[in-house]
Amino acid sequence: MKEAQIKIYGAVQGVGFRFAAFAKAKGLGLKGFARNEPDKSVLIMAEGEESNLDDFIAWCRKGPSIARVDRIDIEKFFERKHFDDFKIEY
Repeated sequence: MKEAQIKIYGAVQGVGFRFAAFAKAKGLGLKGFARNEPDKSVLIMAEGEESNLDDFIAWCRKGPSIARVDRIDIEKFFERKHFDDFKIEY
């Protein structure tokens, strides 16, 4: 199990990015959260099997069809926070 911090920049707020990320993460069995940041980015913390995490990161590079992803920053960790579920933070 691994964890990743993913920060997505572009037109990613107000387009359902967090909700689409929630559905994708749940489908891949990931745990963590997605939240809008004051700088108009979306921050996602996700943990799970490495292959599922890699699939999720690949999805984040495009996001939902209405979003425009300009850049993502990724940090992978070996430590886990042991999230209980995946949630949307407000």
